[in-house]
Amino acid sequence: MAGHTTAQSIASRAVVLFSMLASFAAARSIPAGEPVDPFTDPKDDPFNPLHYIANNGLTAMAVALVLVVALPQTYFTWRIGGRFMLAMIIAEYTYTLGIAFRFGLHSNPDSTSLYILYYLFVTLSPCGFIAAEYVLLGRMARWLDGHQHVLIPPNRVTLCFVLSDVVTFLTQAAGGSISASAHEDPKKAQTGSRIFLAGLAMQLASFFFFTCVYIRFLYRMRKYENHVWVRDRGLKWYNDWRALAGAMFVSCIGILIRSVYRTIELSEGFDGFLTRTEVYFFVLDFVPLLIALIAYVPFWPGRFIPKGVTFSSKPEEPQRQSADGTLQDQDKVDTPVVDKE
Repeated sequence: MAGHTTAQSIASRAVVLFSMLASFAAARSIPAGEPVDPFTDPKDDPFNPLHYIANNGLTAMAVALVLVVALPQTYFTWRIGGRFMLAMIIAEYTYTLGIAFRFGLHSNPDSTSLYILYYLFVTLSPCGFIAAEYVLLGRMARWLDGHQHVLIPPNRVTLCFVLSDVVTFLTQAAGGSISASAHEDPKKAQTGSRIFLAGLAMQLASFFFFTCVYIRFLYRMRKYENHVWVRDRGLKWYNDWRALAGAMFVSCIGILIRSVYRTIELSEGFDGFLTRTEVYFFVLDFVPLLIALIAYVPFWPGRFIPKGVTFSSKPEEPQRQSADGTLQDQDKVDTPVVDKE
């Protein structure tokens, strides 16, 4: 059921997002009196939404780095498994596309349509990263047979948080739609901005609560399920399930940093200090998200969590290291139960 919920959320997002983008691009209008040379004074150019000229070098580096993460994860999904992380992979490509629109803004900094495309792809794509984190916790809890230590039952944790992710996504999309269609109506634009900010704030609150649920889960696993906590101690550290748990924690912190930045940025308005300064986008948005994504490259969840199985009882040393230092197959150690979902 969790897999179906995630797929439906991705599909709904895609339909809403691309229909919005089509209408936004068609609604482009050039204000009267737009300066002939937008490069003369971009900081004080009222028609330049960024208030600076996007740096092509930084944009190229950002696009390349996200692709360096997305391409291996795509391969891992096909070769190793972990399709439950598909929301993250799809969002990585849409996030890359969003950043790539900065190339267009470098050449045409006063383009409202390009800015809308850039802003929506960059701000909404992380919803996919967040959805993947929600799914991963549910899978991890069931895999470790630690469902009793999750504040919300694992069979519902994914559903509850993904639904909250969809709600916050649609709220942000609605706010962006209102702002983009406002044209020269400041009151309408302000209303859209407030709705967008409400969506970001709800997303931040929801993900902060989720992170607390995750930390509580790890704490209780260590305290009450010590045999599970140390079950992989005989393996190489990068094959220990706690390495995956650590990667997920790092990923959550990266997303939280970005969410705080975006909420503060929008609270200042689209003409605020953070919005007008390029370095803050890369330091407080791009870098934290890159860290959140790259954490899963060496610790891809599909390498740890067996495909299509869950465990019916507490595992006892389910992973062992053979004489040649390699991991034994999971199905040779555990008693799996096929997941009927």
